[in-house]
Amino acid sequence: MKRILFSLLFASLLVIPVWAETDEQFEARLVEATDSSTPTVVHIWASWCHNCIVEFQDGGWPTFIKENPGIKFIFISTWGSDKDDVGLLGRNGINTKDLPNLEIWRHPNESSREGKRASSLLGVRFTWMPTTWVVRDTRMRYAINYGEVRFNMLEQMIKDSQSGQW
Repeated sequence: MKRILFSLLFASLLVIPVWAETDEQFEARLVEATDSSTPTVVHIWASWCHNCIVEFQDGGWPTFIKENPGIKFIFISTWGSDKDDVGLLGRNGINTKDLPNLEIWRHPNESSREGKRASSLLGVRFTWMPTTWVVRDTRMRYAINYGEVRFNMLEQMIKDSQSGQW
């Protein structure tokens, strides 16, 4: 009987998070993560979004991240992304094991309902998936808010966001 109770208790610890991050704590963590004189690329996406999935399938993201080892990349899933969001990225070569300059985050507000879902980060609204931002010193430098990223454009945005540029 003790073994069964212990097993049930242990299983519940695996399923029920001890500490759930609030939107405010998430935002503070993002501010801290982007507080650098080196640009950070923040990519906001959703696992149900066709444009996001198509963007991941061409292999451009893992290649681009590998080619820019001095840049931090933060992928944030939101708007009702399913629990396999990390698996979806991994199946497309986007993982922290092979890409040490990548962080994969899940926004704590998982709602996809209009009016209830997350709609801004770092004080900037986002209304479309995918959304890609270049941030330096916690300030937005460039934003691609309406669709898939073109990597040559993103490369130029990162270059123009380097410290001393503006």
